[in-house]
Amino acid sequence: MPKLAIEDLYLRYGSVEVLKGIDARFEEGSVVCLLGRSGSGKTTLLRSIAGLEEPCRGAIRIDGKPVYDAGQGVNLPPERRDLGFVFQSYALWPHKTVFENVAYGLRLRGRTKAEIGAKVQATLDGVGLGQLADRYPSQLSGGQQQRVAIARALVYEPPVILLDEPLSNLDAKLREEARIWIRALIKRRGITAVFVTHDQAEALAIADQVVLLDGGRLVQSGTPEDLYERPETLFASEFMGTNNTLSVSVAERRDGRALVDLGGHRLWGVDRAGASAGTGRAKGVIRIEAVRLADGAGENRLPAEYETSIYLGNQFEHLFRCGDQTVRLLSDRRAVPGRHWLECPPDRLWVF
Repeated sequence: MPKLAIEDLYLRYGSVEVLKGIDARFEEGSVVCLLGRSGSGKTTLLRSIAGLEEPCRGAIRIDGKPVYDAGQGVNLPPERRDLGFVFQSYALWPHKTVFENVAYGLRLRGRTKAEIGAKVQATLDGVGLGQLADRYPSQLSGGQQQRVAIARALVYEPPVILLDEPLSNLDAKLREEARIWIRALIKRRGITAVFVTHDQAEALAIADQVVLLDGGRLVQSGTPEDLYERPETLFASEFMGTNNTLSVSVAERRDGRALVDLGGHRLWGVDRAGASAGTGRAKGVIRIEAVRLADGAGENRLPAEYETSIYLGNQFEHLFRCGDQTVRLLSDRRAVPGRHWLECPPDRLWVF
């Protein structure tokens, strides 16, 4: 049985449908990222799980028990769902100490003073703030405030913790560090976490399961490797990673492969549209790290004219022109002006 199940969930604001039939299953102890661009419905879905938004159809179950079920007329208020929630703004009380902020949820639940003291201290130790219990939020850095917000959500041991873009207020370096310790903390505690982000690198780094949303619909759900290496739709392929999206003409589809024409040159790729799509215009997608500089002409290679490069520290990103289209690639060596050959491995070129 999944820890958290979402079944055919719909939600609308007035006449506008925001969630359109979401079905998803989240296993116990897993870190799940709801990923999508702005307006995709990911935060609305998170708030629906928390009880802060009321859907109009479907069901949400925790350990098999409904916290929302339109058919049964069930809609538990947020306080009865007993979930942990970390807001994007952290929402710490500025007039309360770190200890008092973290202890708040336990006091609401009527825990004893001794139990509160022990649990708060253990939780603060777990997030690396054991020595800062007497400080106020204004005396903490952004990263420390984030840890207080997470400690407050974890201290009463909820079955599921919900995090609404908790890293968005941190600078780039702190974001990278926070990904590691947040995932380690959640996995160490063995709880289920649902994490909203619009940053696909963040989702790939943190998640056991990524749920990609677009326009209120679930586009694809699976492991980070599934979404990055085996996208099921053109949208999923373009949203994940850094890509070259090329206009091509399909000459043949055979045994899960597609032969495409790009500027008079033939390339084999993986057929993502299916044989029923036939021939004609299509899109070819290949990650920039999959394209290689080749020594000369050959199978699945294209001639291209060098345009420019940027230096990234550990490698170069080169820009080439193939007819009226551009191709980007990564390389550990410089490229010189003139004609080059670019290799597109057939198992890395997806045809939609």
